[in-house]
Amino acid sequence: MSKLKIAARDAATGPVVEITGDLDYDTAHELRAFITTLVLHPGQRLVLDLAHLELCDSSGIGALIVARNHAQAAQAGVALAAVPGNTLRVLRILGLEQVFAIHPDTRTATRGDVPPLMRRSG
Repeated sequence: MSKLKIAARDAATGPVVEITGDLDYDTAHELRAFITTLVLHPGQRLVLDLAHLELCDSSGIGALIVARNHAQAAQAGVALAAVPGNTLRVLRILGLEQVFAIHPDTRTATRGDVPPLMRRSG
C-alpha cells in the first residue's frame, strides 16, 4: 500500500489537485475532506491530476464523485487528468466517463480551448 498524498496548485482555469498513492477505503476520506476546503468560483475548472494514482477502489471513486459534486455546487467544472488505465476502465464500466471530462494530461486539462477526450453529455 502506498500512502495517499494530496497537493494543490493554481492554474489559469482553477485549482489542480495532484493525487498520489492509494485512494481507497482507508484514505478516501482525506480527499473528500480536502476537496470540501477548496473555494471554487463559477466558470472555474477543478482538475484532479491522477498521474501518480496507484490504486483506486470504490471508495476512491466515491471521493471523485464528491469532487464533482463540490465543483458543480460552485457552478464550476471538473476534469480528470492522466487517469491510469485500470481506473479509466472502472470509470467506463460505471458509465462515469459521461460524468467527468477526461484529459490525457494536466497541461491539456488546464487549457480552455482544447476539448477533453470524453465530455459529459447533456
